[in-house]
Amino acid sequence: MTSEVRGRPRRLRVALIALALGLAGLAAVLGVRTLFFASRQLDVPPAPVLAVDAAAAAKRLGGAVAIATISNQDAGKTDAAAFSAFHAYLASAYPRVHAALVREVVNGRSLLFTWAGSEPAAKPLLLLAHMDVVPVEPGTETSWHAPPFEGRVADGFVWGRGTMDDKASLCGVLEAVELLLASGFRPRRTIYLAFGHDEEVGGREGAAKIAALLAARGVHPELSLDEGLAVIEEMLPGVRAPVALVGIAEKGYLTVELSVASEGGHSSMPPAHTAVGILSAAVARLEANQLPTSLDGPARRLFEWIGPEMPLGERVAFANLWLFAPLVRARLASVPVTNALVRTTTAPTMLEGSIKENVLPIRARAVVNFRIRPGESIASVVEHVHAAVADDRVTVTPDTAGGSEPSAVSSVDSPGFALVHRTIREVFPTALVAPSLVTAATDSKHYAPICDDAYRFVPLWLRGDDRARFHGTDERIGVENFAQIIRFYARLIANAS
Repeated sequence: MTSEVRGRPRRLRVALIALALGLAGLAAVLGVRTLFFASRQLDVPPAPVLAVDAAAAAKRLGGAVAIATISNQDAGKTDAAAFSAFHAYLASAYPRVHAALVREVVNGRSLLFTWAGSEPAAKPLLLLAHMDVVPVEPGTETSWHAPPFEGRVADGFVWGRGTMDDKASLCGVLEAVELLLASGFRPRRTIYLAFGHDEEVGGREGAAKIAALLAARGVHPELSLDEGLAVIEEMLPGVRAPVALVGIAEKGYLTVELSVASEGGHSSMPPAHTAVGILSAAVARLEANQLPTSLDGPARRLFEWIGPEMPLGERVAFANLWLFAPLVRARLASVPVTNALVRTTTAPTMLEGSIKENVLPIRARAVVNFRIRPGESIASVVEHVHAAVADDRVTVTPDTAGGSEPSAVSSVDSPGFALVHRTIREVFPTALVAPSLVTAATDSKHYAPICDDAYRFVPLWLRGDDRARFHGTDERIGVENFAQIIRFYARLIANAS
């Protein structure tokens, strides 16, 4: 037997020992990191339950919903009288607010209320909401439990367009201030209530004008709080508690038009590839070549906060993303809701071709909508589209004027986030709190020049199919949930003082 043969068992033993030591070391690292992956939830006692006349508040919300403040991309087609009626209704429904706070109409339709604090030097609090709502899709009105602009209170809910987005927030703030004024409360810091009139079409004539006015006055709030995320049940497998998600950033927005021109003609003598065929192939390539996933920014913050509350297997994975990130990204990308959290999404939404089935199109057109995650930009998305389409016959036209960059990411270590975190835990003691990413757009982006820490949360309690009700059929909010929203805003203002 040669020395080489005799040495093989020893080398194998050495290799196995090294492997065992390596696995033991890896297990130790994973275990230690998991052990120190501690809960970030504040341990605070529940706040005293503020007495709210839920039925009366729901009736007032119903009155607000009954006024059809529908915004339109063409501002000239918006019913200005509806917004004037809404202003008048708020004045009658919330008389103490209108008597004690300074009220200003900004750019004809938006509202700004100023509640002066006892310490003018203290950085103010900015509470945001919007008055406008999206239209009801024609032909669906009879599918509603109650007419969408009746504001009916029935079966424990307020029904109608705007109950969830965003009149429950707007009226919830006003209800809270009305109650605090009735108790003789005066804030230490100044409170601004900013209610835009065109959030659903971009906010450029509402929130943007209010933000410019506040900037001109040198106002720099410590934080702003707007709509965005909510309290969600059954958010992730293994997390039994409801999760109050607080948006610390929001995605950007970009629409890109793809178009193909051709000579047209009769469909009986088609070319090898029609304009529709060329365009369809380009759209298919865009869907097949998605932008990459990432666990940076708000997505990582979410799992840093929710991970410690998960079962052991998931807790190990989220405590050790340095090792398991590829597996986690793949799993999240497989579900639409979490896919939107970890990547810039690609959504073809419109397709146009010929005017008749037997006529070759002179021009075919597709529209693709992108929601841009923080870390990417309009420019990087446009570059991606050109690379994925890779066809000189397809004209790529980005609507940069109508787009918006992703927001900055607000801190989770700031006094502002601590204020929101504490208030949620006091009012919703069974809920976990976690920062996250808003995949839609809000008015918060317009206040970025004056406010570094923007948070997006309304304590809507979402269960089952509730998420489909946003901008959909049978929008509604529970009467008791509306009372909880009022209590949340009242406690937030009190805590801020």
